[in-house]
Amino acid sequence: MAPKAPPPTAERARSAAAVPETPVATPAAGAGLAVRPQHTGLPIVKMTGSGNDFVMLDARLSAPAEWSAADVQALCARGTGVGADGLVFVGPGSQAGAVRMVYFNADGSRAAMCGNAALCSARFATRLGLAAAAGMRLETDAGVYEARCPGAGHDAELHLAAVAAPEGVAGLEPGAGEHRIVLASVGVPHLIVLVDDVDDVDVASRGRALRADPALGPGGANVNFVSPGPRKSAWRMRTYERGVEAETLACGTGAVGAACALVDWKRANLPISILSRSGQPLGVKARRTPQNVFEDVWLSGEARLVFRGVLT
Repeated sequence: MAPKAPPPTAERARSAAAVPETPVATPAAGAGLAVRPQHTGLPIVKMTGSGNDFVMLDARLSAPAEWSAADVQALCARGTGVGADGLVFVGPGSQAGAVRMVYFNADGSRAAMCGNAALCSARFATRLGLAAAAGMRLETDAGVYEARCPGAGHDAELHLAAVAAPEGVAGLEPGAGEHRIVLASVGVPHLIVLVDDVDDVDVASRGRALRADPALGPGGANVNFVSPGPRKSAWRMRTYERGVEAETLACGTGAVGAACALVDWKRANLPISILSRSGQPLGVKARRTPQNVFEDVWLSGEARLVFRGVLT
């Protein structure tokens, strides 16, 4: 068993378990419903992080406590709502230069961390004037991270806490066409499954089965299938995301977990580019220590504003 990552500072290492993900109704339950009238008139922003799409709210105008699970489901429902993988609140942090992010999955459950939501939050925070693009403290339920927005484009970078080398899960073995399967913790849990070609995977069926496998405990895990890409430093990934309960077009923390697993398997060297289902790359840089811990972990990727609007 690989050594666990050394505990980061208290502010960066609050366990993801501190904010349990409570099972609620599936996102489909929000279809055909509307958010409550109290939210009418709120300005919203739609953003995408490599295909992970989010509704962004200024937490100074509307607080997370004012939203029910049904509100979140209705907002994120595709076809009848705005449509998104999640709802993100961004507001002032605990001190100057800090930004607070609160994230809800499309099913209304609160999640400790989402890598692409964090990248989008950094860009959104600069647009709101809450922090400087050159660097900010991003406070999440999983800890406090450094984030920055280089240049005037659509990219952002996130400095994550140390990640322990992924490990096998007792009672969970690879299925047909799968070569390796391990569990990584990057603020939230991710199964990393090595396959020959992600295009051949029935992500909806196999991902759903693995996501709720009893070996993972009641919380389950996100599931990320990886296969070789166009070069040794670029790998392809498809994700079944808990809380969305479907395949999503990208997964930031999953990309980090996948990169760590590939290095541990001696399949690739850092830095690594993870090509998401959308075709957008997510970059992962880190330094592996002799204790088999990945430190100085950076995730980079798209954080693009799609549109602005008002809830009606």
